[in-house]
Amino acid sequence: MKVYFDNSATTKLHPQVLQAMIPYLTDNFGNPSSIHSLGNKAKVAIENSREIIANFINADASEIYFTSGGSEANNFCIRGIAQTEFYETNRKNIVTTSIEHPSILKTFDYLKSQGFITDIVSVDEKFQLDEKKISELSGTSVSLLSVMYVNNETGSINDIEKINNLTDNNIFIHTDAVQAFGKIKIDVKKLGVDALSASAHKIYGPKGIGFAYVKNGTPLNSLIFGGGQERNRRAGTENVASIVGFAEAVKLAKEKMDDNFTKVEKLKNYFVKILNNKVKNISFNQPIIQSSEEFYRHLPYVLSITFSPKYYNVDTEAMLILLDINGIAASNGSACSSGTIKPSHVIMASGKSKEYANGTLRFSFSPENNFEEIDYTINVLKEIAEKFKR
Repeated sequence: MKVYFDNSATTKLHPQVLQAMIPYLTDNFGNPSSIHSLGNKAKVAIENSREIIANFINADASEIYFTSGGSEANNFCIRGIAQTEFYETNRKNIVTTSIEHPSILKTFDYLKSQGFITDIVSVDEKFQLDEKKISELSGTSVSLLSVMYVNNETGSINDIEKINNLTDNNIFIHTDAVQAFGKIKIDVKKLGVDALSASAHKIYGPKGIGFAYVKNGTPLNSLIFGGGQERNRRAGTENVASIVGFAEAVKLAKEKMDDNFTKVEKLKNYFVKILNNKVKNISFNQPIIQSSEEFYRHLPYVLSITFSPKYYNVDTEAMLILLDINGIAASNGSACSSGTIKPSHVIMASGKSKEYANGTLRFSFSPENNFEEIDYTINVLKEIAEKFKR
């Protein structure tokens, strides 16, 4: 049996998305900057796609900038806002959290090397932010706060609207919404964010395409220089076919979001129940859903588990290889670390030890998964657990 439980890393391209893309890889191949009819067809396709995506998050089309993916969108928003604010107001304090994606944390490291003052807000054992620390940002020289919407390793959800209400209006707020986009409803006006990042390949779209939402009036300089594409903010010939595919994936997400959420919720709850019964001495890196509040705080698409180092001599890489040998694709966390296996900074940020983090696996679900796949996976996990018992 082949089982794919690594949907947070990437999802399979939907056939309907591929069909929408094909004409722009074949007959409608024009450069959207060309003035002839082929160029115009490509340009119209881009602008139609921009409208579809903007409407999906209650934004204006002029606030959507296409990028090569979520990582570029994160760099674009953070560097663009922070550097512009420094040039214009001399504010150089920027804040993020300890559980962010590497594309956020490494961008902050770069800006720190350029003279910015960076602050990292901690989380508690349930991966929830220190909101007191957030509220203390008011009245400071902080120009930018970047907080991810849904964590890619644990599925924990940050209350972005509440965070926005805790801060001064003069602090620009960015959220990495890559794992939230297309899975839960996003209304940028309700959230109150100034910038947001998303990617297509997490919602059955193509790899290599994402977007940055930047609220009109937000200070922002360019990350890539060249031609006048994307309203002079992001140079380079647009990836027309992938942009069209992204819009098609958004249409599917809009149509099926609630049904998909319900299906995945049932799958995850079943996985937790059966795993709890069959494999002993494991921990779930989130509360098992008991109340609406806990449910709100965690997305059902992601499940992070840890084999207790007290009872297991854990080797995550060996576990993942054994799962793969048995036809099961899973991961230990973020897929953006060049294929390396290393302790999760997200797990350790919650106060857990490196040894504990080393025993952590992530299973991320799709509505295309089924209960038979879960039964098979848990039986394999039970066999693997026996091999690693102390």
